[in-house]
This record gives sequence, C-alpha cells and structure tokens, in this order.
Amino acid sequence: MMRLNLVLLLGVLLSALYLVNVQYESRRLYSQMDRAQSQAQRLAAENERLQVEKRAQATSARVEQLAKSKLQMRAATPAVTTYVTYAAGADAAAVSTSTDRPASAVDGRQP
Repeated sequence: MMRLNLVLLLGVLLSALYLVNVQYESRRLYSQMDRAQSQAQRLAAENERLQVEKRAQATSARVEQLAKSKLQMRAATPAVTTYVTYAAGADAAAVSTSTDRPASAVDGRQP
C-alpha cells in the first residue's frame, strides 16, 4: 500500500509540474503573440504612411517642377517644334517628328 501511495504521489507531483510548465509556456506564447500583433499594427501604420508619402511625391505638379528644374525640360510649343524630312532612295517619305530641341541639335550639331 505504501508503494502505491508513493507512486500516486509521484504521479501527482509530475502532473502538477507539467501543468505549471504548460501554463508558463502558454503565457509566454500569448505575450509573444501580443507583441507580434502590436508590431504588425505598427508596420501597417508605417506602410500606410509611406504609401501616402509616395503618392505625395508622385503628384503631377511635383514631377513637372522637377522636370523643369533638375532635368531642364520645357513644354513643347510650335515655336520649338522642328519637322524633319527623310528621303530614302528614289522615293521621298516625309516623316514629321516633334522635338523641343533647336534645329541644330536635330542634325547632331551642338549649339
């Protein structure tokens, strides 16, 4: 009888230790999941902020301003449009191209 009581006591102690270990792991995993969810929310908010910033950087007014200032581009007007004709062999085909460069830049010479 004494052996049976010791075996049962040992079984109760082992199951109690196992239960404590399972509860500890459960709490640890829950807190880790909570941290991961809060990090996911922070990343989603940052992603949204970056998307808004990206849309702000790509507005047509900003692109046009950068094209004028950094790339030194300008709008095409009839005053700067040059029409070039191209003769191939016996038959001449007129090809019209629009460019915003002066006529000297079209034929390869620098102004």
